[in-house]
Amino acid sequence: MSGGTWEHVYVGFFDRRDPTGRVWPGCKSIDEVIARLREADAALTDPDQIMICWGLDPIYLTGERLVGRHLDAVSERRQIFVLHASGHLATVNSAVIRHDNITADNPTPGIQLDEYGQPNGELQEPAAMSLASGQRMLREGYASELAKWNYAYEARNAGHTLVTDLGTSSVDEQGVANWSAVSSHPDYPTRVMVAGSVFATALPPEDIARRVVQLRDNPPNDKLRFGIIKLIIDGSIQGFTARLSWPYYFNPPAGNAENGLWLMPPDQVPDIVEIFHRAGLTVHCHCNGDQAAEVFISAVEQALERHPRWDHRHTVQHCQLTTPSQYARMAALGMHANIFSNHIFYWGDQHAAFTVGPERAARMDACATAERLGVEFSFHSDTPVTPLGHLHVAWCAVNRLTATNQVLGPEERISVDSAMRAATIGAARQIKLDHEIGSIQAGKLADFAVLEDDPYEVDPTTLKDIGVWGTVVGGQHFPAGTG
Repeated sequence: MSGGTWEHVYVGFFDRRDPTGRVWPGCKSIDEVIARLREADAALTDPDQIMICWGLDPIYLTGERLVGRHLDAVSERRQIFVLHASGHLATVNSAVIRHDNITADNPTPGIQLDEYGQPNGELQEPAAMSLASGQRMLREGYASELAKWNYAYEARNAGHTLVTDLGTSSVDEQGVANWSAVSSHPDYPTRVMVAGSVFATALPPEDIARRVVQLRDNPPNDKLRFGIIKLIIDGSIQGFTARLSWPYYFNPPAGNAENGLWLMPPDQVPDIVEIFHRAGLTVHCHCNGDQAAEVFISAVEQALERHPRWDHRHTVQHCQLTTPSQYARMAALGMHANIFSNHIFYWGDQHAAFTVGPERAARMDACATAERLGVEFSFHSDTPVTPLGHLHVAWCAVNRLTATNQVLGPEERISVDSAMRAATIGAARQIKLDHEIGSIQAGKLADFAVLEDDPYEVDPTTLKDIGVWGTVVGGQHFPAGTG
């Protein structure tokens, strides 16, 4: 959920527009990252205040990899926590390492070491990142009222009438109360689907399931919905922490492991999926790598063998390296795919050169294969990983152009009509709200985006450039603006 990140310092590679409409220039080098951090450091009057930054994308920065000693050039006293663009890694300075007692002998996986065997400041995946106070503060910020309003403003400006919170909020009483207080405001400009998550609460899976069923059947208000579960199995491909099948990574940074990290032990996934499946809920599982997708698909297959259930719509989230044979199994099992098409533009060149090589990169985010094999699909921006906006994601799926204007896997391009369906009714079906939203027809809610041009009439290469007037939610007009 991107709303909370804008309370902190943006250091991403690409220019980025915040909820107020201000465009923050991207940081194209380590020197530019450090310069922005120094500017932010000078603006803080309390020397003990932790500086939290976000959007760092090391795979784009040439030369040596940014580590803790680079951040020490900004301050050795102030704690500095820099979240990477993927959300799966962070880099911290020596003040964080000292304050949070992050040591080389800590058994937590993901603590990267330097040539002397000491923590170098890079923390990979939630277990290691949570050792830092900055990560805990960042997650606490997601619960704030401001974060939720900023998220809604971004949604309105991008033409979204419903957004999801996939795992940043707890479904306990306080978490639901936080969302209910904001979404019940008559001027709140979007609907929200909040997923139950084993990562966002201390509740056991059985209690999460009961809680989500109760909230699904008795939503707090008409803009706040429940009914899905979010699981996370692996990490990030561009962070080299996703779980890939052989031959694993193509050209990883020196010192990286052969493969990524499991964020959930694979042998536990079937039992957890079965709990939510039996409760009648739809499971959305983060699987960037094909090895991770295999674990989830097999878990769904086992759950269906033990407890047959029609129209479950269990969904592979990201689905970046899912193979044709896996898509065929998904179709047979009635599974859906939520494909991260934005990766083609933002990291397509890097995937071909560094992460998976040109052959596998050409079949990443394979919407055409999903469509051909009969898998219902949508796509997403995974904000704040990439900017919120289905027009850009649709443009990626239709054109498959990288940031250097190269076509990556032309055979995986889809039609504009398929992209529009994925962005609307396809997305609604994955959260089981297609009886209420996702298409304009009698009996459904009056929710739709108002665009400056017709996506079916413009040149497909300009889809991402279509202006957004605003949205209509429940018949109420919400013009795009700054707040």
